[in-house]
Amino acid sequence: MARARYVHPVAWWIWALCLAWAAMRTTNILLLLTITAVASYVVGARRSRAVWGNSFRLLLLFGAVTVFLSVLLQVVLGTRVGGHSLLVLPRWNLPSWTAGLSVGGDVTAEALLASLTSGLRLAVLIACFGAANSLAHPGRLLKLVPGALYELGVAVVVAMTFIPQLTESIGRVHRALRLRGRTATGWRGLHAMVVPILEEALDSAISLAASMDSRGYGRTAAVPAAFRRTTNAVLLLGLGGALVGSYFVVDPNADHRFGTAALVAGTLVASAAGTLAGRRVHRTKYRRDPWAAAEWLTVGTGALVVAGYLLGHPNPSVALVLQWPTLPVLPFAATLLAGLAGVLTPPPYPRAYRARAPRVAEVAR
Repeated sequence: MARARYVHPVAWWIWALCLAWAAMRTTNILLLLTITAVASYVVGARRSRAVWGNSFRLLLLFGAVTVFLSVLLQVVLGTRVGGHSLLVLPRWNLPSWTAGLSVGGDVTAEALLASLTSGLRLAVLIACFGAANSLAHPGRLLKLVPGALYELGVAVVVAMTFIPQLTESIGRVHRALRLRGRTATGWRGLHAMVVPILEEALDSAISLAASMDSRGYGRTAAVPAAFRRTTNAVLLLGLGGALVGSYFVVDPNADHRFGTAALVAGTLVASAAGTLAGRRVHRTKYRRDPWAAAEWLTVGTGALVVAGYLLGHPNPSVALVLQWPTLPVLPFAATLLAGLAGVLTPPPYPRAYRARAPRVAEVAR
């Protein structure tokens, strides 16, 4: 087995983005469940025991709530389509500018299937984001942000650690309530947990701000104001072009040639402006993250998913036909191969440490 180490965070993010792209391209429920299963397996095999590695379960629960709310909204407030009627509710038509929405009405099986598929796609996207958040070290990811985007990168990384910190806070408050013999379930338990969790989140934010200030965060080099404003404007222009191009590339009904051209041009402009703007930020790196065979393997398995969907799966359409979905062989096999990232990559801890280290729940007992 390979020596225990953290895999490069960019490799994990590319792998997760490939799975997310596949989830956006399909409406096949079987393929969506396969993507979720593969992401869950890899996270279970290669996630860290640190705080930032504990967010995947909470995001899976959030995804399940998203699916439930999507179906519920279709029943209560949705666009009515024909088909096999399941339930007839009193109907109240909304104004014409709502594009056919109505409160109540005839609830059909086809409409519920479409809302279930849409909610499941969103839940799988949340799961892919949670997988990247649990596998990639946010602090090591911050070191890779260009100097011109360092302030924005800090904000993004702090936002990424919100769910892991929230998960850890919920666990600590829940264990504290149980040790004190107080209820931790129901509305009373929720009321007893909300205030301590918010207080802990505020204390964490203050501690983070103090640590950033003590390390000289925000120190910049002497750069003329006109040069700084120009490079920032060009950088934002390039990032905007890349963002618009990425939307046209992802959308299956858009012009992919325009999207590719805008994405490439925006990336080049943003890279050039970022290189010039990065001169005003001075940073030192203690240890560089290696990019070895494990990283290439992780990126390669994600690329296999993209290739499998491009070659073996047509453009998605909202499912309105009540029939058991077929399972395309090539996308399914490519998605399963993405699970090799949880087997062939090095583990974050040595085997002896994994055998001795108790889980948080075991310590609480």
